[in-house]
Amino acid sequence: MGQTQAARGRAELVIVTGLAGSGKSTVAKCFEDLGYYVVDNLPLPLLREFLAKPLQLVGDEHRKIALITDARAKGFAAEFPAIFRGIDRTHVHPTLLFLEASDESLIRRFSETRRPHPLSKDLPVADAIQQERAMLDELRGLADLVFDTSQWNVHEIRSKVNHAFAQPTQAAGAEMQVALTSFGFKYGIPTGSDLLFDVRFLPNPHFVPELRPLTGQDEPVLTYLEQQPDFHDLVERLADLLLYLLPRYRKENRSYLSVAVGCTGGRHRSVAIVEILERRLREAGWSPRLGHRDIER
Repeated sequence: MGQTQAARGRAELVIVTGLAGSGKSTVAKCFEDLGYYVVDNLPLPLLREFLAKPLQLVGDEHRKIALITDARAKGFAAEFPAIFRGIDRTHVHPTLLFLEASDESLIRRFSETRRPHPLSKDLPVADAIQQERAMLDELRGLADLVFDTSQWNVHEIRSKVNHAFAQPTQAAGAEMQVALTSFGFKYGIPTGSDLLFDVRFLPNPHFVPELRPLTGQDEPVLTYLEQQPDFHDLVERLADLLLYLLPRYRKENRSYLSVAVGCTGGRHRSVAIVEILERRLREAGWSPRLGHRDIER
C-alpha cells in the first residue's frame, strides 16, 4: 500500500490571483522558471477537487505548485474566499498571492494590448476595473502577499517573485535577499518598499551646473557630497541601522527585504548613498542587489 499524501508531506501551493491586467501571466512564467508546476484558470468544480488533493492529480514529484485563478472562472469572486478558507492545511500549505495595480496602469495596459477587460462587455474599462476591485476586496484581505505591479516591468516582477519564492520561507536559515534601490520622489515611491529613507535634506548637486549632468556614481558628485557636514554622519547612521536590522528581519524568516533611498530626482544623492550602503553591507557579509530606478531619467 502506498503512502498517504499526509505521510509524504504537504504540497507547497501558491495561489496567484488578483485584478485582470495586473501581471498574472508574467508571474506564472516566473513560477515555471522556479520549477513550480503551474495550473491556470480551472473552473470552480475542478478547482475544488484540485485543492483537495493536488499531489494526487499532478503527481507526487510536483511538490511545488502554482495555481493561477481569477474572476474569469464563473462564480469565482463569490465562492473562492470560502473555498480558500476551507483548504485542508494537513495536506496543503497554501500561500495566497494577490496582484493589483493602479487604475491608470491597468487602463494603459488594456489599451496597449488591445485586449478587453473580462468584465467590460457592457461597461467602460474604468468601470469594469472598479467593479472587479469591489468583487475581489474580500479575497484581497485574505492574501498573504500583495504585489502592486503599477510601476514594475517584467524584470522587476521576476525579481519580486524570486525574492519571495526562490527559497521556501519555512526553511531554517534560508538566506534573506536584500534589495537596495535609489529613486526620485518626483517619480513616486517604489511599491513594495519595506524600509524607506528620504535624503532630500542634503544639498542637491543638481543645482551645481557642472554636476547636473553627472550621477551619484561619478567621483565629482561624491566629492561634493562628502564636503557636506551631514553626509558622512547620515551614511554611518544608515549603515549601522541596516546592519542592526537585517539579522533581526532574517531571524523572523523574511525571504526578502526591500530598502529604498530617495532624493528629488533619483540621480545624485540617493544614488551615491545606495552605492556606499551596498559596499558596507557586502563588507559585512551580505549580498545585496543594487538598483537605481531613476538614474537615467
